[in-house]
This record gives sequence, structure tokens and C-alpha cells, in this order.
Amino acid sequence: MGNRAKWMLVLAAVLVLVVALAGCGGQEQKQGGEQPSGGQAEIAGNLTAVGSTAMQPLVEQAATQFMAKNPKAQIVVQGGGSGTGLTQVASGAADIGNSDIFAEEKSGIDASQLVDHKVCVVGMATVVNPGVTVDNLTKQQLVDIFTGKITNWKEVGGPDQKIVVIHRPKGSGTRATFKKFALGGVEDSAPGMEQDSSGTVRKMVAETPGAISYLALSYIDNSVKALKLDGVEPTVQNIANGKYPVWAYQHMYTKGEPTGLKKAFLDYMLSEEVQGQLVEKMGYIPITKMQVERDAQGNITKK
Repeated sequence: MGNRAKWMLVLAAVLVLVVALAGCGGQEQKQGGEQPSGGQAEIAGNLTAVGSTAMQPLVEQAATQFMAKNPKAQIVVQGGGSGTGLTQVASGAADIGNSDIFAEEKSGIDASQLVDHKVCVVGMATVVNPGVTVDNLTKQQLVDIFTGKITNWKEVGGPDQKIVVIHRPKGSGTRATFKKFALGGVEDSAPGMEQDSSGTVRKMVAETPGAISYLALSYIDNSVKALKLDGVEPTVQNIANGKYPVWAYQHMYTKGEPTGLKKAFLDYMLSEEVQGQLVEKMGYIPITKMQVERDAQGNITKK
């Protein structure tokens, strides 16, 4: 065999080897999923976030924006209350549990298994039907109304009209926050209707003469009237500086440290696009604006 023939055989062998190696590399990439430009793993998959109706509008809108950027990601956001969110994330039935309360405050939940991601703060206010002429209640008057001691608006300077109390269900984080910080932990035992959806509560207060309840500031519009508490308005500024006490962190809990799509979505919730724009636009308060901090026991400290 001549030299030329030998070199042709060597070249053929090298080409076979190169093709084989390229095939192996292509197979590994295919098994690992398509790699978008930049070498970052593609954001894809399904995720369910369940819980607090007070934070549901924010998470829904953020999810819509996130999915527009990541079309292979599918995020479903559901309400049901903070208790439901904590229970479902703890059991593995949901990927993220949205809650107005700390996991430590919910009985039957092993908080040590959950990781807390505080995404913002929500203020809550007492709301009444617009026909009620009262615009301020003291803490004691509020306690007396929600325990059934005061049953007519004329007893607090309003019209001669029966007070209709609308409660939230026992698993509601909004109810737990209102009870703890507006009523001082007193059991809200006044007879009344019970509704689990913030949107339904707003509609009922707006349409029921003499009605009173409470809502996250993000749900309050011109159809209901928000009341001052001890002369202090429920505003972002008064919440941020600690003057108005009825507020809660908006927690997004995961079971263990988040990875993949969960981590990507939670990172997005803390991004400038959400914190600097969406949070305030929708009536919530960015964590960075708070001048005070609160722990699971309700203790307040200045930042």
C-alpha cells in the first residue's frame, strides 16, 4: 500500500471518530433539554401557587408577565386563604403557598420544613358601606362591634342603622391579621355572614346597607369606604413608618429551598420589574420601603 493510500485511511478514521463524538455530544444536549443562547437552562414546566386571596391579584399579574417572557412555563395561581396555602405547600399538593401569616402562626404546620420568601407588605383596613357616615373608629369601638356589644351605628356617631358584620373564614390570613392587630387578639364573635373571597366581601359591603368588614388595601376602591383607626388613616406612609398597625407580610412559602421554575419565579417576584413597578401599582408596599420590621410574635422593631 502506497503512502497516499495510508494517509487516506488515517483521514477516514479521524473523520469517523469526529462524527461519533459529535453524535454523543448532540445526544447529551438533547437529553438535557434544549439550551438557549447564553448557555442558561431553559425555564419551563408547571407550577401551582395557592393561598392568600389578599395577595392573589399581585401573584396572578406577576405570573402573567413571567409567562409572557417564558412561554414554556405554566403557572396557575389559586386562592383559598392562607391556611389552605400553608397546608397545601406543606403536604406537597402545591409548589408555593401564599400566606398573609407566618407559618409558625398556623397550627398543624411544621414551619421548619418550609422556606419563607417575603415578597411585599399589604395593609388592611376596616371598610363600611358608603352610606355609613362614620369615618373613624377607636380600637375599643371596633372590638365592641366585632364582638357584638355594639349593634347599631348610632352608638358610634353614625345613622340609626343596624350593623351588619361580614367575617372572613377561620383559615383566612386577612382575618388572623385583623384580629391580631386591629382587635388586639380578641375573639371576633359577633353574629354575621362569612365570605372567603376578598372580591366577594367588597361586593357585599358595597351592596349591603350598614355593612362592615375588612379588606387588603389592594382591594379597596370607591365602592366601599375605608375607616381610620384611632384617627390614623390606612395609608402606605403610615404603614411604612409604623403608625398604622394593621398590616402583614406577603409570604410565598416553599417546601425546602426552591429550584428550577420555582426559584426562577420567586427571583422574578423580587426583581425590580415587580418590586419597583407592579407591587406599588397594585396597592402593595415593597419590602424596601418598610421602616419597621415585625416577627412571627408580632414584635415591632425599627429598621
